[in-house]
Amino acid sequence: MVDQRTIIYPAKHVRTMDPARPEAGAVAVRGDRIRAVGTVAELREYSGAVVDDRYADAVLLPGFVEAHSHAGSGGMWDKVYVGRFDRTSPDGGLWPGCPTVADVLARLREAEQRLPADQSVPLLAWGLDPIYYPRETVTARELDAVSTGRPVHLLHANGHLATVNSAALKVGGIGRDTQVEGVVKHADGTPTGELQEWAAMSLVQHEIGGGITGGITAEAIRYFGQDAVNTGTTTLTDLGSTMLMADETMAPYLEAVTEQFPARLSVFLFGAGKGGATPVEAAARLRDLRELSTGKLRMGHVKLMLDGSIQGFTARLQEPGYLGDQPNGIWVVSPAEFEDALSAYHEAGLLVHVHCNGDQATELFLRTMEKVLVAHPRPDHRHTVTHSQMTTPAQYRRMAALGMCANIFANHIWAWGDQHIDITVGPDRAARMNATATALRCGVPVSLHCDTPVTPLSPLKTVQHAVTRRTVSGRVMGEHERITVDEGLRAVTLGGAYLLKMDHEVGSLEPGKFADMAVVGADPLAVPADEVGDIDVLGTVVGGAHHASTVHGA
Repeated sequence: MVDQRTIIYPAKHVRTMDPARPEAGAVAVRGDRIRAVGTVAELREYSGAVVDDRYADAVLLPGFVEAHSHAGSGGMWDKVYVGRFDRTSPDGGLWPGCPTVADVLARLREAEQRLPADQSVPLLAWGLDPIYYPRETVTARELDAVSTGRPVHLLHANGHLATVNSAALKVGGIGRDTQVEGVVKHADGTPTGELQEWAAMSLVQHEIGGGITGGITAEAIRYFGQDAVNTGTTTLTDLGSTMLMADETMAPYLEAVTEQFPARLSVFLFGAGKGGATPVEAAARLRDLRELSTGKLRMGHVKLMLDGSIQGFTARLQEPGYLGDQPNGIWVVSPAEFEDALSAYHEAGLLVHVHCNGDQATELFLRTMEKVLVAHPRPDHRHTVTHSQMTTPAQYRRMAALGMCANIFANHIWAWGDQHIDITVGPDRAARMNATATALRCGVPVSLHCDTPVTPLSPLKTVQHAVTRRTVSGRVMGEHERITVDEGLRAVTLGGAYLLKMDHEVGSLEPGKFADMAVVGADPLAVPADEVGDIDVLGTVVGGAHHASTVHGA
């Protein structure tokens, strides 16, 4: 039960993101809302106000808003992590990275020994990043060394590709005669075990699982919520759910996201490309669900996907294409299917975020958006290019003119920056990838995101990556696209809130908004830029309720 008294929380420093009063000494909360922000002396003037000193030695910020994440992230820890870099699970457990393919295979063999003897039980793993092992291969042949009888499924870190063993290929009915785009084959026509994008991946995942957008349980969502607390995130998204079209499949959301859930969750329907209802039918369903939204669980938004992954070479790039002249990527939906879907959801008054990694995908979105707006003018739609990795300056200028937004994948700069410079697009185009500074100069509203589980949920690290633009090796990938720490903080607070049409409720510490705060150990504007991501997160306040981090001080 949230206390209904006016409670004053003094802090070492308060940064509000409210231009009328950007800094303060304390926040006064009544119920689930902010009553006032100011000095302790000012706030004591409110009748019956009491002081709670629990955050006196901490810094209070608006709760971070993660506008592109996946609730399935909370369920990934039931599977085997085989990523290149260390990851921390929501319970504080450390999962070491795998520096070599030998490390990947050793971890898989250890996990296989712990599974039931029943060979129909699959071995599911995630985080594989083949681009980090350029002189080694991970194909069905290597995975057959783990098991020849049990299906083995490795989801790549980007979520757009998977590698499986021969047993999994058999379960999926994949062979020489399979004519599905994305089923990669050797020169002799036999499948390699690599499956690119949904049409190919679904052949196996429908049978054994292994994806990130389906099969979400209430327990996984709760785990996702704890990850939010650990990182100061008070508003989350599930960007691309396949579970909203029937009441029974929606049950995990309703079970987990109660008033006690430690974050707000905005669930976007995966609106085309995975079968099921037509966009017109789905739009009608979403309009009904929107009316059932609560303060914690929001519905009625749509995610569409146009292309794939740049480091997986499935993103759609304009000329001159990939650095090594690899074939262009895969359209996840056809241009005609995309236009029908965007038209239906736009005309229904819904918010649409569209996955565009490559600049050719952004171009298709912009051209389609122009046609849709001519046919159905609509103010303040806030349709968003999400990822927006290769978006050009000319495209950003058009986005501003069309009233569009950009949610930029700043974490890519660190996680795959070296590969983008050396392998995927070259140093010139890599310098303008995830071009937050250009977007801001063009007047495009922006946010920054992590796309967890693709990269770890941590808004402060995301800010650091956008500000420093340093790669794993320490190179600066596009110095002229650096932004300030203040701009980064705005992007992960008010920026994300704006993209979700929630900026009247969250994103800044203002009277009348929800009392959603990140409780951190230092002021991000008072530490070196390359240390912002290391600031200790103590927990969060969500609607006046207090939540403690499970990794604080670890």
